[in-house]
Amino acid sequence: MAATELRGVVGPGPAAIAAPGGGGAGPPVVGGGGGRGDAGPGSGVASGTVATAAAGGPGPGAGGVATAGPTPAPPAGGSGGSGAGGSGSAREGWLFKWTNYIKGYQRRWFVLSNGLLSYYRSKAEMRHTCRGTINLATANITVEDSCNFIISNGGAQTYHLKASSEVERQRWVTALELAKAKAVKMLAESDESGDEESVSQTDKTELQNTLRTLSSKVEDLSTCNDLIAKHGTALQRSLSELESLKLPAESNEKIKQVNERATLFRITSNAMINACRDFLMLAQTHSKKWQKSLQYERDQRIRLEETLEQLAKQHNHLERAFRGATVLPANTPGSAGSGKDQCCSGKGDMSDEDDENEFFDAPEIITMPENLGHKRTGSNISGASSDISLDEQYKHQLEETKKEKRTRIPYKPNYSLNLWSIMKNCIGKELSKIPMPVNFNEPLSMLQRLTEDLEYHELLDRAAKCENSLEQLCYVAAFTVSSYSTTVFRTSKPFNPLLGETFELDRLEENGYRSLCEQVSHHPPAAAHHAESKNGWTLRQEIKITSKFRGKYLSIMPLGTIHCIFHATGHHYTWKKVTTTVHNIIVGKLWIDQSGEIDIINHKTGDKCNLKFVPYSYFSRDVARKVTGEVTDPSGKVHFALVGTWDEKMDCFKIQPAVGENGGDARQRVHEAEESRVMLWKRNPLPKNAENMYYFSELALTLNAWEGGTAPTDSRLRPDQRLMENGRWDEANAEKQRLEEKQRLSRKKREAEAMKATEDGTPYDPYKALWFERKKDPVTKELTHIYRGEYWECKEKQDWNSCPDIF
Repeated sequence: MAATELRGVVGPGPAAIAAPGGGGAGPPVVGGGGGRGDAGPGSGVASGTVATAAAGGPGPGAGGVATAGPTPAPPAGGSGGSGAGGSGSAREGWLFKWTNYIKGYQRRWFVLSNGLLSYYRSKAEMRHTCRGTINLATANITVEDSCNFIISNGGAQTYHLKASSEVERQRWVTALELAKAKAVKMLAESDESGDEESVSQTDKTELQNTLRTLSSKVEDLSTCNDLIAKHGTALQRSLSELESLKLPAESNEKIKQVNERATLFRITSNAMINACRDFLMLAQTHSKKWQKSLQYERDQRIRLEETLEQLAKQHNHLERAFRGATVLPANTPGSAGSGKDQCCSGKGDMSDEDDENEFFDAPEIITMPENLGHKRTGSNISGASSDISLDEQYKHQLEETKKEKRTRIPYKPNYSLNLWSIMKNCIGKELSKIPMPVNFNEPLSMLQRLTEDLEYHELLDRAAKCENSLEQLCYVAAFTVSSYSTTVFRTSKPFNPLLGETFELDRLEENGYRSLCEQVSHHPPAAAHHAESKNGWTLRQEIKITSKFRGKYLSIMPLGTIHCIFHATGHHYTWKKVTTTVHNIIVGKLWIDQSGEIDIINHKTGDKCNLKFVPYSYFSRDVARKVTGEVTDPSGKVHFALVGTWDEKMDCFKIQPAVGENGGDARQRVHEAEESRVMLWKRNPLPKNAENMYYFSELALTLNAWEGGTAPTDSRLRPDQRLMENGRWDEANAEKQRLEEKQRLSRKKREAEAMKATEDGTPYDPYKALWFERKKDPVTKELTHIYRGEYWECKEKQDWNSCPDIF
């Protein structure tokens, strides 16, 4: 690491220098001088050493911890001083950390420095790998018993730790509390940044120039004030002379009024000059503080970037080494089943965050089997095809048979990508506003991903046949959960649709339904969806996708209400989606989790189903991706209990009222209801070699297949998406930039027209969706886009004159 990182851990002064020799034997003193040195010769840093800012002096045992390696720096605006000597507290030593129920507590080397608690597998590992870090500024420290204590920062990170003795535990807790107090103080003293951009030397020069300009303007105002005072005095003198003259009474009154106004004007101008002078003095007083705070934020950001960049390089190096060690010939025994194992394993691959393979990203290093379809000649990078392009193959397949659905797509190329170089400028920002290369995408648009909610449409078909509204609600709940099953391995993002882009899925003959999606807003991105089935149900929704990249994980928050209406009974159900989180964005194996609660409400009967998506936890004994739910009537009485996982299946139990101890009703226990257990839904297996095809389901594989007669705005006709699916990623990136620039110019043109209409006072109609109309929903009273009709009639006539040119 550079000297900058070393300075981030070891500060100047004797408090940061380990004394030679073994050090003293006295106990650690918090806030005082010495500490206990290591028993080994030549070591001045001991297990359990405590040093504070007051521990200056070269006595034995006084020391901080000098580490070289990727020890994470505090985040921008966080705590931490310039070195261990000035951080308020520093300590290192062995503690036992809970890992999982199989391995239990494991011995780890912990380092407390700059308001951060980091841990390693061994002391030697400090030079190259940090296993985890928690910021004490936002952490809670709780003592469990004589040796155990817990450090948590609100749920995202929790360390269950155990010391070797009660005395050792108390020393650690005291040092942690001191470090936390110092970190909180530093956090309170720093001004809130709010700006993600680095503060450069140019910014400081600009600030100084601004202050000089302000000073110059105040001097100009002062000069003007002197002139106003001079001329005002002359004016008052002239008015006084006029008063001494023999003039009519009315003239004297007017002269007095003018004299008073001149005096008021002079007083006001003086007050204004004084206020400007005070402002300049205040700006000059605080300028040094601002510069210091901005420089501190800049240094912190640079340290964080350096640390994360080194981690990303390590990850890249390990990935290449792993690829070189695991690439086997096509005819090697046992190699054929590796893809299946990667595809199907997912429940237990996160049991211990300390596993040796935690930095490997298996899905990114899958090799292309030579004996499978869609084989290309030449380099994978060029994406060149053999004798006939894949687009033409699709057209020939379409001509051969319209009913046959495709079962495979071209395999995903194995491109290497410097992820950190792209993502480091995205922290804290809305990802829909950041241009991203197609390397992060899958060859489907967000409209097609919305249509994937209909993967298990047969659940709604069964629900439409139910006579009991509570049983119907169980199937609707299972349908809601099933829409997440396709996301379990899908770590790539879909294409952001262009404004006016559409996607249709006509399965009226095969499955009894047809669906239409349209992108109705660009910023914020929003898509409207309408699906109708001849089996007696309608599904509609408008979803706005918001996402935030937080460095370690990406949160995706769908906003909007989903409506399901059953024609025969008039039952109208509504619900909202939960938050999706993608973990290990920079380093490690990408994995997806769903968390939150869903309330499904029948607005006609008042029945309700509450579903809880349990977030994954290393310390939980529950099965991963668990979902539980209860179906209640309007009085709150529970009739059905739901249990399962969002990636496998959902079961329901009928709750029969049982007689309680006092003769009243009591809820039946779940184990007593095993006989009434009914499996509502089970996930379909993924297609063969799905790991090479973005983990697409059978439905997803068909969504981007060529179809004749669709609207010219259909996602299947989007050129960058088609190029990416065919493996021509360089061309896809260039085409993606062209489309985004075209959309940007269209938006600027609309804004210019709106501004001109405002200036001219003429009415201007804002952008309106083509197939959906924005109006108030009669049930939820929300403004939403509802299907206005006419799409399928236009398709039958092949009348697409009203469609915009977006591709």
